[in-house]
Amino acid sequence: MTLVGNLTLFVLAAFVGYEIITKIPTNLHTPLMSGANAISGITLIGSVVVAGSGSDSLATVLGFLAVVMATVNVVGGYLVSHLMLDQFSTGGSDR
Repeated sequence: MTLVGNLTLFVLAAFVGYEIITKIPTNLHTPLMSGANAISGITLIGSVVVAGSGSDSLATVLGFLAVVMATVNVVGGYLVSHLMLDQFSTGGSDR
């Protein structure tokens, strides 16, 4: 696939993702985000493989950026899930 084809696929996926996310009710967002951490974990493994391949400097840099972003996504998702579950266990009171 060419660069233009890949870019077109990326833009279409971004639009579809935006449309799907905006249709999700607020009360379902956090549980769905918690479940999506498994997908982000797979992304993290793939980005580590690309960053460690050493085949091209551009691939290494993009792989490293993907590792950083996937790590932030996974950690942030688990922190939000932990806070949500903590709210349910304490009856929703502030600390």
